[in-house]
Amino acid sequence: MHKTTLYLSDELRQTLEAAARRTGRAQADLVREALRTYLETLAPPVARSIGAGDDADLSARDSEDWLRSQWSRP
Repeated sequence: MHKTTLYLSDELRQTLEAAARRTGRAQADLVREALRTYLETLAPPVARSIGAGDDADLSARDSEDWLRSQWSRP
């Protein structure tokens, strides 16, 4: 497990402290659970096209070579 520092507003900090007292759980445990729950609701990343099919001069077959040449520029 890794240590992470969070900056909370006074209101959020007070709410977290109260929830920890009320539930008898550590604040860190509540934060981990809340973060895990939130992250599970996010949609998976959507793959984005590089547009290889939109260029009359670039075929899908040549797209890897094109990417290497473009991404290796200084």
